[in-house]
Amino acid sequence: MFFPGSRYQKQAVYSVTLESGAVVTAVTLPLPTNPALRGFHRRKQSERLDLLANFYLGDATAFWIICDVNNTVVPDALSNHPMIGVPQKGT
Repeated sequence: MFFPGSRYQKQAVYSVTLESGAVVTAVTLPLPTNPALRGFHRRKQSERLDLLANFYLGDATAFWIICDVNNTVVPDALSNHPMIGVPQKGT
């Protein structure tokens, strides 16, 4: 269901039946991984997390690890941060 390396890859999936009778499948939220901090990156205007993840971690889909090291679940929460914590590669 999720791409390899996704933070949701190993999460439990469950189904809920709505009042209308429709069945909705959901996934549990993952706990933060608390990766080790490598340092900080001074973010330029409109610099995307996937580009930073590709540069620092070698994987554009690993942007969520940058979110974890910055204690946020939502990537957009970092959009106005001038300094972004960078995790060590391989954590």
